Amino acid sequence: MGILDMFRLDGKVALVTGAGRGIGAACARAFAEAGASVVIGARTQAQIDAVADGIRATGARALALPTDVMREDQLEALVKAALDTFGRLDIVVNNAGGSPPGPALKTSTTDFVNAFRFNVGTAFALSRIAAPRMVETAGGGAILNISSVAGNHPAPGFAAYGTAKGALSLLTRELAQEFAPKIRVNAIAVGSTRTEALEFVVRNPEIERRMIELTPMARLGEVEDIAACALYLVSPAASYVTGDIVGVNGGLTTLNLPMPRAFG
Repeated sequence: MGILDMFRLDGKVALVTGAGRGIGAACARAFAEAGASVVIGARTQAQIDAVADGIRATGARALALPTDVMREDQLEALVKAALDTFGRLDIVVNNAGGSPPGPALKTSTTDFVNAFRFNVGTAFALSRIAAPRMVETAGGGAILNISSVAGNHPAPGFAAYGTAKGALSLLTRELAQEFAPKIRVNAIAVGSTRTEALEFVVRNPEIERRMIELTPMARLGEVEDIAACALYLVSPAASYVTGDIVGVNGGLTTLNLPMPRAFG
């Protein structure tokens, strides 16, 4: 097997949440290009249909199923659909998540808990549901969590999101220990990446300029940057990698979206 062959996913089945746009859609397209059949889950039918149609146009196989990751019954249905359609499950990407930055003193306890549930609780639920079926049908596989640089580097305004992503990174390491050697579990600590979710920030040219200035690589990330790393981590090329949090964030050692301090 040549080195490039180790990045192929021929015959494998990958499930990606939050795959109607942004990083999730880019991962789904990358996996399909590498030979996988892809199951695309997100809440908006039109978005997941568009991603699936684009994948099918390349000759790959795709299944689009509307999914609210906050509902465990829908996560169970998503896994069942993958198995019913493709007969196996090799790869799960927990990409759905997010929470806007905001002052801790103006963040309700309910909002804080919901950020935790959305970003880490859903990843735990899908991993718990999928892992036994991955072992049963494929003999093992790979789980990839999309975390954030905010989970590693504390900053004002990120008490809810940063704590949730920090917990997701730790969950990654915990499950890697528990699921080894059958299932590898890794995460990507994503930096500021051009997605629809970032549009509300970078539509202000001055904020975008400041974010780029604070990023050592002098640009914002593109979804393909994340997808390329995702492909490596779920492929045979990373067969000896588990429990790792890989930074794809332009070299950030602090957040590049300055927010005011509570008592500054």
